[in-house]
Amino acid sequence: MKINHYNQIQEIQVLDPNVSGVSRRVLISAADNAPNFTMRLFHVEPGGYTYHHSHDFEHEIFIIEGEGAAITEHGSLPFQAGYAILVEPNEVHQLKNTGTTRMSFLCLVPNRGHK
Repeated sequence: MKINHYNQIQEIQVLDPNVSGVSRRVLISAADNAPNFTMRLFHVEPGGYTYHHSHDFEHEIFIIEGEGAAITEHGSLPFQAGYAILVEPNEVHQLKNTGTTRMSFLCLVPNRGHK
């Protein structure tokens, strides 16, 4: 069993021209002997955004704080703290922070989806 406070895990800035103002902590992964899933904690600064992409696996997102919009092929869907989001396999998606404070969310993916 692994029990850690999230502050004990290094926060890493995502340095990529396709994202802005994003950092993450890998809370649980295959490196911890988790056989199936990886849990990550993301932070997105005001005006920031994640990748605009799709992949062949589902993932689940839980918004911890802040507000934003999920950008999809079908438009922009607003959300705020307390919302849960299912991204289905092959669904194009991006999360944008539309608020004035940091947005934080948990993201669960299969281990093969964690990079």
